[in-house]
Amino acid sequence: MRGKHTFAIRVALGLAFSTAMVLPLSTLGGNRAVAQDSSGFDAYMAQLGRRAIAQGVTRQTVDAVIPTLTFNQRVVDLDRSQPGGNPASPASAIPAFAPYRAKHVDDARIARGRAKYQSLRGLLARVERETGVPESIMVSIWGNETNYGSYTGDFDLPRSLASLAYDGRRRELFETEFIDSLKIIDRGISRDTIKGSWAGATGLPQFLPSMYLKVARDGDGNGRIDIWNSEADALASIANYFVQAGWRPNQPWGVAVSVPVSLNRAVLINRTVSPRCPRVHDRHTRWLTVGEWRSLGVTPTGRTLPDSTLASLLEPDGPGATAYLLTGNYRVILDYNCSNFYALSVALLSDAVQG
Repeated sequence: MRGKHTFAIRVALGLAFSTAMVLPLSTLGGNRAVAQDSSGFDAYMAQLGRRAIAQGVTRQTVDAVIPTLTFNQRVVDLDRSQPGGNPASPASAIPAFAPYRAKHVDDARIARGRAKYQSLRGLLARVERETGVPESIMVSIWGNETNYGSYTGDFDLPRSLASLAYDGRRRELFETEFIDSLKIIDRGISRDTIKGSWAGATGLPQFLPSMYLKVARDGDGNGRIDIWNSEADALASIANYFVQAGWRPNQPWGVAVSVPVSLNRAVLINRTVSPRCPRVHDRHTRWLTVGEWRSLGVTPTGRTLPDSTLASLLEPDGPGATAYLLTGNYRVILDYNCSNFYALSVALLSDAVQG
């Protein structure tokens, strides 16, 4: 899957560092026409190399990586093809959740998850005791991200992140992630090991480099943090991510509910605007206690929650279909990937894996 189309770097790193014109980063790579200019990309990479060294990356790592980097147009095209990737395009209608659920919470993924859940119970139980994050949630994230390690991506991580930074639409984000990928290499983890998605996610839990540096943990006690090959490290790191994001022990993510036709949804609209992915959070109602939801006729169809639990209502397929009351822990799943379809799939797979 690695992109074959490359542009040759024409300036050796040492020469670029000493003689290349230093341009403001805001003037480099702001559009596709500029992105096709390999000399502009080379000059930009030279600047990022200097910044990496200023942030503590060794010159040895910078010298080993920067001269090999070439712009990857395919990565930029993939980024622009994502929903919302083109700012000029109108917002598309939200599709139904049911087909997504059928694909991501399917029998095969449930069966593999149950097998992993049973074979790793000792490790999972220990991590849950230490963190309060349920065993099945760790397994479900792993299953949703890489189908339990079946696919982790084969894009060269520094090249992908450098190309996305140079494209310029989210430059600050991808510059940081690029430099952090060099910091990972600086720790002795090979560039080939950290291959990942075109968007810069890597390893069994698909962390961005910055997240690896912040939350990755040694789960098997061997003194190394290897989220690419060690299931124990990957699962412990997922749990630590959830702890840092505010997971509350002993609180379910939510419950499936039936909603009466008579429910007045207009009075339940959430008036608070989320600073992060507002379109995702706008689909949730305002918070009410489970007891208050019961008084409105919204009733769980399976397990229940204490009446004092605060929850919001989400109807992913609209009125008349299965709906969900969601606790604050559901918002923690959203922190991992801010998509209601993703978060619901993680939650439902977790329930199915646990059985």
